[in-house]
Amino acid sequence: MSDLSAFRQPVVQAARPELRAVAGISQNKLRIKELSFYYDRTRALKDLTFDIPERRITAIIGPSGCGKSTLLRVFNRMYDLVPRARAQGSVLFEGEDIVTTRRLLELRQRIGMVFQRPSPFPMSIRDNVAFAPRLLGWGSARVKEAVARSLQAAALWDEVKDRLGDSATSLSGGQLQRLSIARCLAVNPEVILMDEPCSALDPIATLKIEDLMVELARDYTIVIVTHNMQQAARVSDNTAFMLMNQAERCGELIEFAPTHELFNQPRDRRTEDYITGRFG
Repeated sequence: MSDLSAFRQPVVQAARPELRAVAGISQNKLRIKELSFYYDRTRALKDLTFDIPERRITAIIGPSGCGKSTLLRVFNRMYDLVPRARAQGSVLFEGEDIVTTRRLLELRQRIGMVFQRPSPFPMSIRDNVAFAPRLLGWGSARVKEAVARSLQAAALWDEVKDRLGDSATSLSGGQLQRLSIARCLAVNPEVILMDEPCSALDPIATLKIEDLMVELARDYTIVIVTHNMQQAARVSDNTAFMLMNQAERCGELIEFAPTHELFNQPRDRRTEDYITGRFG
């Protein structure tokens, strides 16, 4: 394989290198085994098998249409909202299979989701963060503590603590994305799924979200879908590369490895072609 050092040298360093994972010390949080996914009769994912380590950042990369976001939605069963969508295989989370569990409210509390574009509720900053805790029946003192804790963890508290009663729509795009993260954190999840969380943000706001992700990985398992190769290289500890199987028209896993290995010594030529911009 060709030497890719010229491409990788500017991007493989972590945003916060001191927080990067040490190989072999993290347990697996999610274990995906022979996972396939269907929209009615159309197969979208084919036989995916890999593990997602606990309290680490795992990036999922690949061209549009290869099933990255579909995979993310399997992890908290959001596909249940799509008629005739179904998964086969298993995704083990703390020993329980996500594919077959019926405890969906608990699952979605423990595995939260942050979307590409923030969608604030038409209410105050405080009420946005308090919405889910109140829905769960938490008392007012616990809700108040959750609002402050979550905004602090999302690096937003100092910017909004004096205007919690203001409408959430008064926030900037980057602030809204951090509000979405705070809203996710409010119910004490264990896993945070992020679907291209920086694609609509400017470089300064993107950097804040990236630094925040690395900080959050101290306490949470993070899975991020991104089209930004530099972002995946900067923030993630492990990377999964997916590609469309042209013969079967479904997404498949080409390679999963520690990020520095996948970017510096990819095992598959298709991985090298993608990260160097030869296709995709």
